Amino acid sequence: MLARVWSAAVLGIDAIPVGVEVDVSSGLPRMVVVGLPDAGVQEARERVRAAIRNAGFSFPMGQIVVNLTPADLRKEGPSFDLPISIGILAASGQVATDLLGDHLFVGELSLDGTLQPVAGVLAIALAAQTQGISGLVVPTANVTEAALVRGLKVYGCHTLAEVAAFLNNPSSRSPAAPSPCWASATSPQFTVDLKDVKGQYQARRALEIAAAGGHNLIFIGPPGSGKTMLARRLPTILPPLTFEEALEVTKIHSVAGLLKERGQLLQAPPFRSPHHSASGAALVGGGSYPRPGEISLAHRGVLFLDELTEFKRDVLELLRQPLEDGQVSIARARQSVVFPAQFTLVASTNPCPCGYYGDPVQPCTCSPRQREQYWAKLSGPLLDRIDLQVSVSRLKPEEITRQPLGEDSATVRQRVLAARSRAQQRFAEEPNLHCNAQMQSRHLRQWCALDEASIKLLERAIAQLGLSARATDRILKVARTIADLADCETITAAHVAEAIQYRTIDRLQ
Repeated sequence: MLARVWSAAVLGIDAIPVGVEVDVSSGLPRMVVVGLPDAGVQEARERVRAAIRNAGFSFPMGQIVVNLTPADLRKEGPSFDLPISIGILAASGQVATDLLGDHLFVGELSLDGTLQPVAGVLAIALAAQTQGISGLVVPTANVTEAALVRGLKVYGCHTLAEVAAFLNNPSSRSPAAPSPCWASATSPQFTVDLKDVKGQYQARRALEIAAAGGHNLIFIGPPGSGKTMLARRLPTILPPLTFEEALEVTKIHSVAGLLKERGQLLQAPPFRSPHHSASGAALVGGGSYPRPGEISLAHRGVLFLDELTEFKRDVLELLRQPLEDGQVSIARARQSVVFPAQFTLVASTNPCPCGYYGDPVQPCTCSPRQREQYWAKLSGPLLDRIDLQVSVSRLKPEEITRQPLGEDSATVRQRVLAARSRAQQRFAEEPNLHCNAQMQSRHLRQWCALDEASIKLLERAIAQLGLSARATDRILKVARTIADLADCETITAAHVAEAIQYRTIDRLQ
């Protein structure tokens, strides 16, 4: 007898429906899984056999062939345990088949028949909704995550026996209630605040500009000057994610298996801070079966690279295309996937190997050759893509002991939200634009027109600093953000001058 069950495979950050065909026929007892399964799916044969028996059912003593379609798509992981088991029970006449055509099943099985949670359920639920599937059966631990998708009936089961009972008597189990809607979600709470930072007014200003326009930012200064402290407070002044953005970010973390609380939308912009020993695959994604890297986990949020010059040069060079395109394409022999990567890069570094070049107190012990080699780790094309380059100097003693607290994050965030709102009004007919940093050349011509004084100022900066065309465009984007923060419709020479001063590295070279 033949039975067909619906399941899904995760490819990149999306899911593709997979048909699980099970045929039970007379012959020598054996079980074969075909359809490009990986080792994890092949191992399901033994888990399924034990789970069916320990759940109180009979395992067929004939020849069992399991076919996973489409056959050219690689299937991986233990999430096919449940659909394979249901297919075997249906093909052997132990469960009803009425619901199999419009319900999708996913879950890992323990040997005693208990369902274990799996990664990527949110992506699977979204795929089921798109395909017109009416019901989704998942492990109990995945119910709230799947229930984030509206218009889809989600059934959570604890054991294989509960799934079988539901199929035999659909009225015995009600669908889970939808997860709390976005309107009732609480605002992000942070344990740090921008007011904790003493002094560093230029750096705080740069942080505000970065948040308002989505600009990439690097802090350069001696040890202990507050670079890391500043960077870690950027999320506290960023606008909260919209529902669509939160769903997208949560889906990425679900696929990566990084959801700490299943079913909880990630409302705050993500903040990722990989160690400088991270490999290229860890940073941009990869692997035999491509998984999202740090830049995709930082999508719609912040990627903080502390001690930037300690990263391997070839690893940093991998950031060039994602910083420009907002996505990264991972190509493998069998498949190619595209991961979103629209993030704000925030980096920090010392000015030299010893860390004290230009410091008024601690003398630098590095030779010119050492400093040259130190900065050679950062290529010109990469630095071109960093809009705000800020020197962070050592605080004076009186600034440490007597400096009053600065503005708190809530106050700065209000200005950031106002600037973002002005940008969104400008981008009303450009749905793919979310902030000034994403503007292209045609947008600059439309929204970043300069008067004669501003043009002459910019021309002098290009000549004296040797700025590239890309660096010039980024100055215009920063100037546009500064104008938005000042509630100005047009960009003035003062806005351009402030944008130019944030090209610290260009002035040093």
